[in-house]
Amino acid sequence: QVQLVESGGGLVQPGGSLRLSCTTSDLNLDTYAIAWFRQAPGKEREGVSCIIGPTGRPWYADSAKGRFSISIDSAENSVYLQMNDLRPEDTAVYYCAADRALYCSGSGAGMDYWGEGTLVTVSA
Repeated sequence: QVQLVESGGGLVQPGGSLRLSCTTSDLNLDTYAIAWFRQAPGKEREGVSCIIGPTGRPWYADSAKGRFSISIDSAENSVYLQMNDLRPEDTAVYYCAADRALYCSGSGAGMDYWGEGTLVTVSA
């Protein structure tokens, strides 16, 4: 069973930064599309960012542009989401997901594998 593991969440003040990590020992992440999603209480899941493993091509939701940066480290078999200038509205559980067809789904539909999530809380 494929297991993606997220880490790096926590409590941060508005304007602060966090770096989320997604890793696994079950897949070579640089052969997949790896996406970050988030879900806040009472809200639908939304795509935040995605990277096409073989090319490194990134995609960002409008809410993430200019503040978040996605990257992949093949040696560490990890995908990172650097989040800067965090806002209270960024508070959510963040999930990483992998798609073997190299498709970045904004809704998460069709992604093949998911992690269990890491909680990000932005609050003063």
